[in-house]
Formats: sequence, C-alpha cells, structure tokens
Amino acid sequence: MADNNTLLEKVLSLQDKYKQLEAQLADPDVVGDMKKFVQLNKDYKQLEPIIKAGLGYKKMLDELAEAKDILMNEKDDDLREMAREQIQEIEPQLPDVEQNIKLLLIPADPDDGKNAMVEIRGGTGGDEAAIFAGDLFRMYSKFAERRGWKLEVSDQTVGTSGGFKMIVFKLSSSTDGVYGIMKYESGVHRVQRVPQTETQGRIQTSAASVAVFPEAGEFDIELNPADIRKDLFCASGPGGQGVNTTYSAVRLTHIPSGIVVQCQEERSQIKNTERAMEELRSRVYNMEHQKYLDSIAAKRKTMVSTGDRSAKIRTYNYPQGRVTDHRIGWSMYNLPVFMDGDIEECIDQLQIAENAERLKEAGE
Repeated sequence: MADNNTLLEKVLSLQDKYKQLEAQLADPDVVGDMKKFVQLNKDYKQLEPIIKAGLGYKKMLDELAEAKDILMNEKDDDLREMAREQIQEIEPQLPDVEQNIKLLLIPADPDDGKNAMVEIRGGTGGDEAAIFAGDLFRMYSKFAERRGWKLEVSDQTVGTSGGFKMIVFKLSSSTDGVYGIMKYESGVHRVQRVPQTETQGRIQTSAASVAVFPEAGEFDIELNPADIRKDLFCASGPGGQGVNTTYSAVRLTHIPSGIVVQCQEERSQIKNTERAMEELRSRVYNMEHQKYLDSIAAKRKTMVSTGDRSAKIRTYNYPQGRVTDHRIGWSMYNLPVFMDGDIEECIDQLQIAENAERLKEAGE
C-alpha cells in the first residue's frame, strides 16, 4: 500500500500546478500574449492525462479500501459478497493502471504531439532505390489515409524509372500526435527483391533513407527574415499548363545554417512560400531537437534511428514475403499487406519496447 500511496502522491502533487495553469489560461493578459498562451496551453495539455489517470487511480484505491473494510467488518452476507466481487474486479486492474501512470510521469519527447515532416530519399541501388522510395511513400500515404491524417507534398524529384529520388511531405492531424507515431520510421530501409530493371531475375539489395522530424510551429522558433534568401524559379513536373512558364516555385536558404528548402507543388508563389517556410522552420528547429535525440540514443536501443538516421532499421524481403524490424527483432510474413499501409502493429511493438526502456531508464 505504501507504493500505491507514493505513486498517488506523485500524481496529486501536480494538481496544484495543473489548476494554476488552468487559471493562467483564463487570464485575459495571458490570452493577449499568444506566444505565452501557446506554451502554457502545451504544458496544460501534457499534465491533463496524468491528472485524469491519477484521479481515476485514487477512485479505484478508495473503492478497494471501502470494499475491504466491508469484507472485514460487515456481517450481512450479501454486502460481503458484493464487496468480494468488487475486490476481485479492481485488484487485477491495478498493475496496468500503475504502469500507465509511471509511464505518464516519465517526461516524454517534448515534440511527440506535433505534426511531422518526412523526407524519403533513394539510396544505394540506383533506379531501383528510387522505385523503392516511391513504394515507401505509397505505404505512408496509405497509413495516413487509414488514420485520417492529411498529407501535403512540398517537394519531389521523380526517378527516371519511377518512384522518387527524393520526396518531402507533411503529415498532420488535429487529434493525433503524428510525430510521436512516425518518429520510429527514421533510418535506412532496405529492400531485397528482383528489380523491375533486372532482366536476369537476380535478387538485389537496395535502400532508401527516411528522415522524420517534428513540424515547428510559428512560436517554436523565430527566424530573422534577414537571414533568409529567397529565390524564385519555374516549377517542373506535373501541374498542367503554365507550370513551366511562371516563377511560382520557391527556394529558401537559411544563411546561418546553410539549410535549403524548396516548394513547387502549388500554382501560387504565395502558397509555395508559406509551405517552404513551414519546412525551413522545422529543419532549423530540428537541429536543436537532434541534440535531445542524441542524448537519449545511448539509453534507448529501440530508438537507434533517433541517434543515427543512417542506421539500418528495417528490411523488406520480397522473395520471403517478410518484413523485419532490426531494432526489436520483430517480423511479419505478410509483406504485401504491410506495404499497403498496415504498419500499425510494428509501430505498436516499437512503442511498447521504448516504454519498457523508459521505465528502466527512470528506475536507474
């Protein structure tokens, strides 16, 4: 019971801070300061599930104590039987509830709740690597569709035999923390199959790299306009008449960091500029975020991809119909279904493994 009380005390000790944030968010002076309001609202949202879980846990403990008291002191057989049933119902649930609260109390990646920017690049393997990069993009598109996410492409370079040499896109949702789900996809994805370009029927190995980083909001980072060079050029690729005749495509260069982004997917120069700025903010922000990822990489072996995005994380073996995630030794022998966007089980297993590592980390 001492452990129960200790865990409960940890949660309830956050209640004062939660109520304080609630009061601040209702303060007109805070509402008028948008940057401060956004930060306070973020802190409030992070505490909300902890407080909710803690209150539910307290209710369970109170009901359990009451039932045990009835069982010990009540003489009415019907009441004693009801109390016994209540105890049998509550006690098996406690370990899972306690585990969940312990996880909630461990600071998560501060950017898990954000939308995600994703970049896929064909790696070793020439045309086949570009085709595989296209397959990965289709897989993520299907996954996003399943979850009701919005997908917006900002830049792409089409491969000579199909697929993409490079494609950059944003995944967003009003309900899901997209980055917290997609971050596990960062790293090198390897494919083993007979390429479409192979005439002898030989199996070859190709690769594509995936980089996932959190989308930086307007108040997450401030960019000095004087540090950004803007270049306009004619868009290339699909887009209908006029795509190559107007300077609608935008290239932005962040001079201090040397980061270059471009967007040519919209017909409007203004819209391309807005989307290029979103990506530029996110890439500059990601330079700082990467320091956080590097700091946890040594402790969490599951997340090798966060510390080193060149790490091989997954192999797609077409002859065997198998996909294997090397970080946790997980395999699925239904590759066509996986490539059709059914990647939920793999991500769930990665999250479970990382949660176990986070609990171990917290106990050290």
